[in-house]
Amino acid sequence: MAKHLDLEEQEQLDQLKHFWKQYGDMITWGLIVVLGAFAAWNGYQYWQRNQAAQAAVMYEEVERSVQSGDVARIDRSLADMKERFSGTAYAQQAGLLAARAYYDKGNVDASRAALNWVAEKASDEGYQAIARLRLAGLLLEKKAYDEALQQVSGSSFPKGFMALAADRRGDIFAAQGKKAEAKAEYEKAYKELDERAEYRRLVEVKLNALGVDPAAQAKSATEASNSEVKK
Repeated sequence: MAKHLDLEEQEQLDQLKHFWKQYGDMITWGLIVVLGAFAAWNGYQYWQRNQAAQAAVMYEEVERSVQSGDVARIDRSLADMKERFSGTAYAQQAGLLAARAYYDKGNVDASRAALNWVAEKASDEGYQAIARLRLAGLLLEKKAYDEALQQVSGSSFPKGFMALAADRRGDIFAAQGKKAEAKAEYEKAYKELDERAEYRRLVEVKLNALGVDPAAQAKSATEASNSEVKK
């Protein structure tokens, strides 16, 4: 009996050896790939966390520079942030913060450069949209109407910023004396904005200045619709 079991065990062992000889390399390399991918993923996650932590520290330095009002210090801290952590959200926030500080200091060119960088390099559509809206505002102040319009034209704005882009286009057209175009853009913005939004009231004031009462128009449209339903 024991001899019979020994023969069975030997046969199973031979089969196992044959199987390993045939598929052993494939299994080994498969395990190496899986374990390597797992290690790479963990390493990437660690690198991302480390980058975010360092970028947060650098962003705080930009904040302190802005608070100090030292333009040279702002230049240095923003340059360091862009060089070392340009792909992070902190860098995009730093660009917007520095742009505001430059503008407050009267350095419009530096403000425009910072906003251009965010508009072109930001990976987040929201930050890009904010930068482009602010750029359009700067260009509008300089009466560079065509350039300003380019910043807020097209359909590349996220949905949450479409109304603001339309409002800014309305401002540009209004500054050029193009009342019909301004009215059309303000009406787009008014319709897009939530009824409870404070900004909607500002757009309404702009429309009123052009002889349009959007609230009255909306009321008339509702009454007409209700009348049709009753018929």
